[in-house]
Amino acid sequence: HKPTYDSMRKSLEAMKAHCLNNGVTDISMPRIGCGLDGLDWSKVSAILGEVFEDTDINITVYTL
Repeated sequence: HKPTYDSMRKSLEAMKAHCLNNGVTDISMPRIGCGLDGLDWSKVSAILGEVFEDTDINITVYTL
């Protein structure tokens, strides 16, 4: 199934919990959900910022 903005937020919240529980301080990822899945990067980026704004986790987003 294709992700929705709601399912993306839930997945990122789960990723955040995993990082905080396991001492992860850096994440590198592509523009998740924005290729074949068709989500808009500006919306996904905003969700990513909201989810991780209260942490010290460094996120690097790259484009292939």
